Amino acid sequence: MFFAPLFLSHGGPDVLINGSPAPAVWRAHADSLPRPRAILMMSAHYLALQPLLGSSPRWGTVHDFGGFPRELYKLQYPAAGDDSVLAEAMALLAAAGIRARHDGAEGLDHGAWVPLLAMYPQADIPVITISTLPRQDARAHYQLGLALAQLAEQGVLIIGSGSMTHNLYELSRAGGPEQPWAKAFADWMAQRLQENDIEALLDWEARVPFAKQNHPSDEHLLPLFFALGAAHGKVGRSLHRGIELGALAMDAWAFDGAAA
Repeated sequence: MFFAPLFLSHGGPDVLINGSPAPAVWRAHADSLPRPRAILMMSAHYLALQPLLGSSPRWGTVHDFGGFPRELYKLQYPAAGDDSVLAEAMALLAAAGIRARHDGAEGLDHGAWVPLLAMYPQADIPVITISTLPRQDARAHYQLGLALAQLAEQGVLIIGSGSMTHNLYELSRAGGPEQPWAKAFADWMAQRLQENDIEALLDWEARVPFAKQNHPSDEHLLPLFFALGAAHGKVGRSLHRGIELGALAMDAWAFDGAAA
């Protein structure tokens, strides 16, 4: 069974309690799907110089943030891993000529567990992790996803968790007007995703307006290209679009070929 790869803008951990509409959208999408046999998660907060794949008998929950409400530090996501899916992913990467290795880390960062807690609060679906590669570009992440696309055809829900825009210095914590440069960036990306213009998307740094203003560093956008590759040519469909804190686009996309 095919599971459309997803790109989710995960926001801060307080997205679960601050009234953002995004978690309800994630949950509604999960509820619309059959039960996946596993989830393969690339989080923008799990960084490495080469592809690392992780599984754990019982994942710990990493509260990798500070200054948020206390209740968030009590949240747990004790999902298990799945060594068989891990082995399948390792084999697919090897067949594509991509060197990867197993990571013994046993914790899920908030880029992973926040959306998963909203989508599958019972934490009863196995989770496998794969690292984001901050020293590699959009095309490398697209190829990484493409190498693993077969898993999406075999019941694995592949998720890239990052942010459509991510300039923390420009956010308005007290709320503020939507910044035109953030909207222009998100609109350009949405148009290219709907057109399935992969070459334009992979050349985003040169083509999209306000690229550096929206992504002073690109680790939060790279999971988008991973999901795009895993979709293996299927067109993206917008699940949610919206800008919070003035400049944080919380866009979510499913690559299911439903949009034309």
